[in-house]
Amino acid sequence: MAELTIQISDELAQRLEPLQNRLPELLWQLLDVANLPSISQLTVKAETTDIPAVYQEVLDFLIKRPTPEEIIAFKVSSQAQTRLSELLEKNRSVTLNPMELAELDVYEQLEHMIILLKARALKCD
Repeated sequence: MAELTIQISDELAQRLEPLQNRLPELLWQLLDVANLPSISQLTVKAETTDIPAVYQEVLDFLIKRPTPEEIIAFKVSSQAQTRLSELLEKNRSVTLNPMELAELDVYEQLEHMIILLKARALKCD
């Protein structure tokens, strides 16, 4: 097994502390979501179309460093809600293709993360 050492800010290190046992899994998920075939082809773009729009939406929200109040009030757009409803309906009728299943998984992961963020924001409030 390879070991990877990176330099990150103290703030990011604190935020990653509770996730340290899951970091390899989360990195794999990031690669899956971003649909990157290999690290050698990794490029940084201002906007990426390889990830679901809701993921970009949540990232855009978080990059603005929202206050606890803004986190508590956060809701995804109506377009994201509509897309989630479509995916859930297709899931109920068992007609999801693998890409849609992965997209639904992203929604589930984001929902879990937002619930945790809101719970922590409530503690700060």
